[in-house]
Parts: sequence; C-alpha cells; structure tokens
Amino acid sequence: MKYRIIGSSPDTRREVSVLSLGAMTFGTTVDEATSFAILDRFVEAGGTFIDTSNNYAFWVHGTQGGESEQLVGRWLRSRGIGDEITIATKLGARPNQPTQTFSLDVEGLSAKVIRESAERSREYLGIEKIHLLYAHIMDERTPLEETVQGFAEVVADGVAGLLGASNHWSWRIERARALAAAAGVPGYEVLQHHHSYLRQRTDIPSMRSPDGNQGLVSGDLLSYLRANPSLTQVAYSPLISGAYVRDDKPLGPGFDHAGTQPRLKAIREVATETGATVNQVVLSWLMGGDIPVLPLVGASSVAQLEESLGAVDLDLTPEQRAKLDSVH
Repeated sequence: MKYRIIGSSPDTRREVSVLSLGAMTFGTTVDEATSFAILDRFVEAGGTFIDTSNNYAFWVHGTQGGESEQLVGRWLRSRGIGDEITIATKLGARPNQPTQTFSLDVEGLSAKVIRESAERSREYLGIEKIHLLYAHIMDERTPLEETVQGFAEVVADGVAGLLGASNHWSWRIERARALAAAAGVPGYEVLQHHHSYLRQRTDIPSMRSPDGNQGLVSGDLLSYLRANPSLTQVAYSPLISGAYVRDDKPLGPGFDHAGTQPRLKAIREVATETGATVNQVVLSWLMGGDIPVLPLVGASSVAQLEESLGAVDLDLTPEQRAKLDSVH
C-alpha cells in the first residue's frame, strides 16, 4: 500500500492509504459477513481510509440511513480497531422522513443539524472522533456563515477532526473556506466529487441545480485544486459502477458525447499494454496524475476489492499517461 497525508494542521491531519474503501452498501445490499470480509481484507492489505455517510443506504429499505455507519461501528468494535484507521462520514443529505426516493427534503447544514448528526454518527460508529466529516451536499437555505461556524464548533469540541465538502460548486467551497479563514476557524480541506477517466457532461441540470451537476469534477474544480495543492480530492464512483467492463451497464446520458468512445479506446489499449485490467488503469491514472486524486472504491465481494488493490502498484509510463491525457 502507498500513503498520503491529508489535512494541514498537526492536530487533525491524517496519513491515509491512497485507496479509500467505500462502505455505502455495507449492511444493506452487501450482507454483514461479506462486508466484514471486505473490510478485513482492506486492512490486511494496508488500507487505512474508510468512507461512509449518515444517509447510507436509505433507498434500499426505505429508511433514513445509518445502516452503513452502524455496520462499520460493529466491525471496528469486533476487531478492536482504534485510531489507526481513518473514518470519514458525511452529513446534510439524510432524508427528513423514511423514504426510498431521492428528494430535496433532507436535513441540510444548519448548526443544529451538524451538531445532532455528527453526534449520532459518532455514536453509530462507536468512535471518539470522526476523523473526516464532510458536508455531503450544498444547503443554500442555511446561511453559509452558520454552516461554517457549526462545523467549527464540532471540531472545537473534539467531535470531528478534518472537514470536507462533497458535491459542491468550487465557488461555494472557496467562499466557505474564506469565511472560515476570516473567522480563524477550520475550513474544508478534503473534497469529494465523482471523477473518472471518462468524463461526464457537467452542464446537464441536476435535481439540486438548474446550472448542471455540482457533484462532478469539472475543469473549474481541477483548476481550483491546481491553485490550492494543500486540498485533497477524493473521487467517488471512479469505476462508474462497473460500466468500463460490463456491456450490460449503460454509461448514461452524461457520457453521450464525442469524447467517450475515443477515451474508452485509449484506456483499453493501455490496459492491454500493461497487462492490467481497465479498472486498474483508471485507478492508477487517478492516483498518479499531476493533480493526485484518492479513488474511493466500492466492493460487493473480496474479489472486486482485490482488483482495485492491484492498481496501487501499477505505475503507468510517461508515454502511457500522455496517451491517455491527449484524448479529449
């Protein structure tokens, strides 16, 4: 395994594995025994970065979420694992009522919600401090100053360590960070968006914005990261739920543009050259870029995890990386 430091403060920064394991489906579509086996293998391979959220996975059984956090908590306790593993969770997108439908009726990012949800997550996970706590989605109904202060207070009280933002426009991240800096309190240091070798259109309106999909890594966000190298970008769904390798898994309308097929051709050619799988090349491309990205991978079996772990030691040559990067 390889490792990277996230965060800047000596009090909260963490050394994490360059591959993060997503626990979204653990406790729902992935049963407990399989989830434990995947988590065990991840740690055995040197993995130290586990990601979940307080709303995972409400849509499976029509709940408000919490199944994933509770399972991770049971696993941590059963294995006697302490502070050596970095646990990240998110708040803000938990539905206000039990449901199987994604909607705008979610908890949001008020100071009250941040406090109550962070405390609930800490209880479910059974840990003293949430090492990395994300704002899961933007909340434009709550004043940003209140959100910034709410997160600062849970850090000050030792409930959370590092702070992050997921599915946010880059301008919104910058504004929140500026407010935090002006107030002398911690701000967002880790970002989490969807990112992969295949690029989605960012201009298609989403449920939360008529301006496009704020959950995608865009050129604007990459430029922001390049100008702020102290920030860490985590990429969720880097393997697009198996769409690189499954003919029965459609890519979706966001990938319906002229760049998709040439990039698929390039990534498959490089996979053939390396003897690795397409998925492994995608993960290696993300980890080794000039803007290094931490891929967040899911797994429903130990075999799926093994494939992702194999990407850690796959080093693309400069020629292979140039080939991939030259296709637009």
